[in-house]
Amino acid sequence: MKLTDFREIKADPATVWAAILNPDVLKECVPGCESMSGSVADGFEAVVTQKVGPVKATFKGAVSFSDIVEGRSLKISGEGKGGPAGFAKGGAAVTLEPMEGGTRLSYDVEAAVGGKIAQLGSRIIDGFAKKMADEFFTRFQAAVEGPAEEEMAEEATAGEGEKKKGWFKRLMG
Repeated sequence: MKLTDFREIKADPATVWAAILNPDVLKECVPGCESMSGSVADGFEAVVTQKVGPVKATFKGAVSFSDIVEGRSLKISGEGKGGPAGFAKGGAAVTLEPMEGGTRLSYDVEAAVGGKIAQLGSRIIDGFAKKMADEFFTRFQAAVEGPAEEEMAEEATAGEGEKKKGWFKRLMG
Protein backbone atom coordinates (compact mmCIF):
# COMPACT_ATOMS: atom_id res chain seq x y z
CA MET A 1 0.00 0.00 0.00
CA LYS A 2 1.28 3.45 -0.91
CA LEU A 3 -0.07 6.83 0.15
CA THR A 4 1.14 10.34 -0.65
CA ASP A 5 -0.29 13.44 0.99
CA PHE A 6 0.65 16.65 2.80
CA ARG A 7 -0.36 18.83 5.73
CA GLU A 8 0.00 22.57 6.11
CA ILE A 9 0.98 23.08 9.73
CA LYS A 10 0.74 26.50 11.37
CA ALA A 11 4.15 26.31 13.05
CA ASP A 12 7.67 27.13 11.94
CA PRO A 13 9.80 24.32 10.45
CA ALA A 14 12.07 24.15 13.53
CA THR A 15 9.07 23.40 15.79
CA VAL A 16 7.71 20.78 13.38
CA TRP A 17 11.17 19.19 13.10
CA ALA A 18 11.57 19.03 16.89
CA ALA A 19 8.12 17.46 17.23
CA ILE A 20 8.68 14.73 14.66
CA LEU A 21 11.81 13.60 16.52
CA ASN A 22 10.18 13.69 19.96
CA PRO A 23 9.15 10.26 21.36
CA ASP A 24 6.38 11.78 23.50
CA VAL A 25 4.82 13.41 20.43
CA LEU A 26 5.15 10.21 18.39
CA LYS A 27 3.57 8.14 21.19
CA GLU A 28 0.59 10.52 21.33
CA CYS A 29 0.19 10.50 17.54
CA VAL A 30 0.45 6.77 16.76
CA PRO A 31 -3.06 5.32 17.14
CA GLY A 32 -3.09 2.55 19.76
CA CYS A 33 0.47 3.24 20.97
CA GLU A 34 0.89 2.01 24.54
CA SER A 35 4.57 2.82 24.98
CA MET A 36 7.53 4.28 23.12
CA SER A 37 11.08 4.56 24.35
CA GLY A 38 14.52 5.13 22.90
CA SER A 39 16.26 7.86 20.96
CA VAL A 40 16.53 9.16 17.41
CA ALA A 41 20.11 7.86 17.12
CA ASP A 42 19.35 4.35 18.39
CA GLY A 43 15.73 4.11 17.26
CA PHE A 44 12.58 3.68 19.31
CA GLU A 45 10.89 0.59 20.65
CA ALA A 46 7.11 0.72 20.58
CA VAL A 47 4.11 -1.33 21.65
CA VAL A 48 0.95 -0.72 19.61
CA THR A 49 -2.42 -2.47 19.91
CA GLN A 50 -4.69 -2.33 16.87
CA LYS A 51 -7.76 -4.06 15.51
CA VAL A 52 -7.70 -4.75 11.78
CA GLY A 53 -11.04 -6.14 10.70
CA PRO A 54 -11.78 -9.04 13.08
CA VAL A 55 -8.13 -9.41 14.15
CA LYS A 56 -6.90 -7.56 17.25
CA ALA A 57 -3.19 -7.74 17.96
CA THR A 58 -0.49 -6.12 20.04
CA PHE A 59 2.56 -5.35 17.94
CA LYS A 60 5.99 -4.98 19.49
CA GLY A 61 8.49 -3.41 17.23
CA ALA A 62 11.15 -0.91 16.36
CA VAL A 63 11.04 2.51 14.73
CA SER A 64 14.17 3.95 13.14
CA PHE A 65 15.14 7.16 11.36
CA SER A 66 17.36 7.38 8.29
CA ASP A 67 18.24 9.69 5.40
CA ILE A 68 18.13 12.61 7.85
CA VAL A 69 18.64 16.06 6.35
CA GLU A 70 18.52 18.28 9.45
CA GLY A 71 15.37 20.41 9.52
CA ARG A 72 14.28 19.34 6.01
CA SER A 73 13.59 15.63 5.57
CA LEU A 74 13.90 12.13 6.97
CA LYS A 75 12.65 8.61 6.57
CA ILE A 76 10.80 6.90 9.40
CA SER A 77 10.76 3.09 9.21
CA GLY A 78 8.97 0.68 11.49
CA GLU A 79 8.44 -3.02 11.85
CA GLY A 80 6.30 -4.84 14.38
CA LYS A 81 5.47 -8.43 15.21
CA GLY A 82 1.99 -9.27 16.44
CA GLY A 83 2.50 -12.92 17.40
CA PRO A 84 0.03 -15.25 15.67
CA ALA A 85 -1.66 -12.25 13.99
CA GLY A 86 1.41 -11.66 11.83
CA PHE A 87 3.61 -8.67 11.21
CA ALA A 88 3.40 -5.14 9.89
CA LYS A 89 6.15 -3.00 8.45
CA GLY A 90 6.30 0.27 6.69
CA GLY A 91 7.84 3.66 6.42
CA ALA A 92 7.24 7.27 5.63
CA ALA A 93 9.48 9.68 3.76
CA VAL A 94 8.76 13.07 5.34
CA THR A 95 9.74 16.44 3.86
CA LEU A 96 9.35 19.85 5.49
CA GLU A 97 9.12 23.03 3.42
CA PRO A 98 8.72 26.53 4.87
CA MET A 99 5.61 28.32 3.63
CA GLU A 100 3.84 31.53 4.51
CA GLY A 101 2.30 31.04 7.94
CA GLY A 102 3.98 27.73 8.73
CA THR A 103 5.35 24.52 7.28
CA ARG A 104 4.22 22.18 4.53
CA LEU A 105 4.80 18.60 5.70
CA SER A 106 4.70 16.16 2.77
CA TYR A 107 4.76 12.40 3.25
CA ASP A 108 5.00 9.24 1.18
CA VAL A 109 3.89 6.19 3.15
CA GLU A 110 4.45 2.54 2.27
CA ALA A 111 3.07 -0.32 4.35
CA ALA A 112 3.00 -4.10 4.16
CA VAL A 113 1.58 -6.88 6.35
CA GLY A 114 1.99 -10.64 6.56
CA GLY A 115 0.55 -13.58 8.45
CA LYS A 116 -3.06 -13.87 9.60
CA ILE A 117 -3.69 -10.16 9.03
CA ALA A 118 -2.66 -10.43 5.37
CA GLN A 119 -5.46 -12.98 4.84
CA LEU A 120 -8.04 -10.21 5.38
CA GLY A 121 -7.57 -8.93 1.84
CA SER A 122 -5.97 -5.89 0.31
CA ARG A 123 -9.09 -3.68 0.46
CA ILE A 124 -9.33 -4.01 4.24
CA ILE A 125 -5.57 -3.65 4.72
CA ASP A 126 -5.23 -0.65 2.39
CA GLY A 127 -8.18 1.11 4.05
CA PHE A 128 -6.76 0.44 7.49
CA ALA A 129 -3.26 1.64 6.51
CA LYS A 130 -4.68 4.85 4.99
CA LYS A 131 -6.77 5.45 8.13
CA MET A 132 -3.72 4.93 10.37
CA ALA A 133 -1.55 7.34 8.32
CA ASP A 134 -4.31 9.97 8.20
CA GLU A 135 -4.94 9.66 11.93
CA PHE A 136 -1.23 9.90 12.75
CA PHE A 137 -0.69 13.07 10.73
CA THR A 138 -3.98 14.62 11.96
CA ARG A 139 -2.90 14.01 15.57
CA PHE A 140 0.60 15.28 14.78
CA GLN A 141 -0.77 18.49 13.28
CA ALA A 142 -3.04 19.04 16.30
CA ALA A 143 -0.18 18.41 18.76
CA VAL A 144 2.06 20.92 17.00
CA GLU A 145 -0.26 23.76 16.03
CA GLY A 146 -3.01 23.54 18.62
CA PRO A 147 -6.76 23.68 18.23
CA ALA A 148 -8.79 25.87 15.91
CA GLU A 149 -10.58 28.77 17.61
CA GLU A 150 -13.95 26.97 17.78
CA GLU A 151 -12.24 24.06 19.51
CA MET A 152 -10.77 26.39 22.14
CA ALA A 153 -14.19 26.80 23.80
CA GLU A 154 -14.75 23.03 23.79
CA GLU A 155 -11.24 22.47 25.15
CA ALA A 156 -11.87 24.86 28.04
CA THR A 157 -14.73 22.63 29.15
CA ALA A 158 -12.86 19.36 28.50
CA GLY A 159 -12.14 17.14 31.47
CA GLU A 160 -8.91 17.76 33.31
CA GLY A 161 -7.72 14.20 32.56
CA GLU A 162 -7.59 14.86 28.81
CA LYS A 163 -4.35 15.94 27.20
CA LYS A 164 -4.85 19.32 25.59
CA LYS A 165 -4.22 19.69 21.88
CA GLY A 166 -1.31 21.86 20.80
CA TRP A 167 0.65 20.84 23.89
CA PHE A 168 3.94 20.46 22.05
CA LYS A 169 3.81 23.95 20.56
CA ARG A 170 3.02 25.43 23.98
CA LEU A 171 5.90 23.44 25.47
CA MET A 172 8.29 24.88 22.87
CA GLY A 173 6.87 28.42 23.19
